[in-house]
This record gives sequence, structure tokens and C-alpha cells, in this order.
Amino acid sequence: MFNPQDYFFMNQALLEAKKALWITDPNPRVGCVLVKDHQIIGAGFTQEVGSHHAEVMAIRNASERSFNTIGATAYVTLEPCCHFGKTPPCVDAIIVAGIKKVIICSTDPNPFVLGKGIKHLKDHGIEVQTGLLAEQSIALNPGFMKRMQTGMPWVRLKIAASVDGITALPNGKSQWITSLEARLDGHRFRAQASVLLTGIGTVLADDPQLTVRGLNVTRQPLKAIIDSKLEISPSAKILASGDAVIFCSIHDTEKMNALFTAHPHLKIIPIPSEAGKVDLAAALKYLADQFHANEVHVEAGFKLNGSLLREECVDEILLYQAPILLGKGLGLANLNAIDHLTDATRWQVLDRRNVGVDQRIRMVRS
Repeated sequence: MFNPQDYFFMNQALLEAKKALWITDPNPRVGCVLVKDHQIIGAGFTQEVGSHHAEVMAIRNASERSFNTIGATAYVTLEPCCHFGKTPPCVDAIIVAGIKKVIICSTDPNPFVLGKGIKHLKDHGIEVQTGLLAEQSIALNPGFMKRMQTGMPWVRLKIAASVDGITALPNGKSQWITSLEARLDGHRFRAQASVLLTGIGTVLADDPQLTVRGLNVTRQPLKAIIDSKLEISPSAKILASGDAVIFCSIHDTEKMNALFTAHPHLKIIPIPSEAGKVDLAAALKYLADQFHANEVHVEAGFKLNGSLLREECVDEILLYQAPILLGKGLGLANLNAIDHLTDATRWQVLDRRNVGVDQRIRMVRS
């Protein structure tokens, strides 16, 4: 169905899509190239929310380079939109540009699209093919795909540990187990997230800023804190810049007023579980519903890591292992003991690579 040329040009479109990793949230990362007479005449990727999508950027790029798009083929990593949102439908731009054929990696699970874009193009006489390198397109947008299909965000749990699985010393010290290179790599994953989430234990122990640093970014993710008893101080660094939301299990008016006085735009959401703690699944659902959160990037400690894993809220583990032995200390997560190896939770390794002197392992549930 697809020839080697199709694979080559779609790979170029995927490279364009990767340029959008840090900027499009909550929209998907999409790339597009226009091909005519066996050469790329235009290329583009989706811009920030409210600006142009990949197809329009590629058409504009072709025009700027004085290429005629009539009769061209468009290689797009996700089905073109067919509805009015903050921008006009991309299918209309494709039709006006005179493009004769559109090859698409994956259909868009957004209910406003979901095959309607393909149908609209076909109804206007444009040939459409789908499924070329679909897995690569989906891998670029795990959170968008999951949110559109289930209403829940993709949760990535980032852990820095020694080879013997220690994330902090018995006295709580954990800075820094991994190298500078590994920490910068972790900021790249922060940059693509919708939300950076941590627990009150980490806030009290480390007083983190939880921002993207060392990278040229145009947006900072929302910050979320799981703080069952509202123990956070109004002077905590995590509240000093950017928007934040605190999930708690109590309604303490005095503590809430103190926080609101210092941070008028702060959101405090009581979501108690039956056990009297924060209902983690409900908190994640809130982030998806209210903030259109695609990816929630978690940097927490032993307790919250364990709670998220026990409640099966984690989709991906991002593990950085330093080539050191620490002996006694806190492990990766507070998990329940099991009696049989067959009861272990199984994970599939997506990739394994060296980052500085450390090793990075990415895993998803099997």
C-alpha cells in the first residue's frame, strides 16, 4: 500500500512533529510535509494553542518558498481537523491549496474529528490513505490519545535512584543522586508535560521550585501538589511562580485563607478518598477535565510513588539509575509485599540509554 518514498516523507513529517513537543499542549504534536515532483515543497508543525496547525504551516512554508501546492501530496502525522476551534478547519486549507492526496499516520480520537476529517477530504475528491507509521505518531502523543479515549491523562512517574534502588538516604537527603546530564534530560520530560505533580513530603523535605529550567521554553506546566492535610507553607517555592493546584482531603478554612491571601490564583480542591486521604484517580480526572491535561509528570517520593503505583494510576516509569551504591535508605516506592513472583507487576521496556554517567530506562505497563 505504501512505497519506500512514502515512508521517507512520513518520517520527515514525524521529525517536524517532534519540534512541537514543548509547545502545543493541550493540542497534539503534529507534523506535515508537502511533496510534489518527488521533493518536499513545504514543511511545518503545530504551533502554540490558538496559532496555526501543521498543515497550514506547511502550506504557508510552500508559499513562502514560491512553490505551487496544486496537485501536491500531504504527509500528516495525525488526521486533519474538520471543526472550528481556536483556528479554522485544516481540511479546508488543504482543499483550497489544491492538494490531491493526503497520507495520514493515525486518525484523531478527538470526538470532534474521529474520521470526519478524512470523510470531508474524500467528499471533496481528495485521495486519503491512513495507517503509515501510526505507532510513531501515537507514541508522540500518548497523553492526548489517552485523554481523548478515556478522559484520563497519561501519568509518567520519574524516579532517580542508585543501582541498588535507593532514592533517598535514611535522613531524607536525595540531592543529587544522578548527574547534571540526567537532571537536564529530566527537564526535557518536564517541558512536554501538562502538569508537574509532587507530594507534600517532597515539598517539605526539598522545597522544590518544580519548574522547567535550562531549556528555552515558552510555557511552564501547571504545578499540582498532593497535600492531604494542607501542611504546605504559603512561602513554599513551588507556589512562588506560575499556576498551581493543591489536592487535599480536608476543608480547613483557616489554612485555606492563609494560602489564598498569599496566592489569590491558587486552587485548593478537597477530594477525599474513603480512607481519608486524597483520591488520586479523582485528582487526575480533575486535571484532565478542568485543565485538559494530557501528560502528568510526577516527581515525588517513596510514599506518593507507592500510592500511585498501588492504585494503578501510572502509565509510564521514567527511571534514572546512577552507578552508585547507597545501602540503606528509601526505595523506589512504598509497595505492598507479595508472596509469589507471579504476583509482580510486569512492565515493558520502551528504551534504555546512557545519559551522562547514568542510565535512563523508560517502561510502560505490559
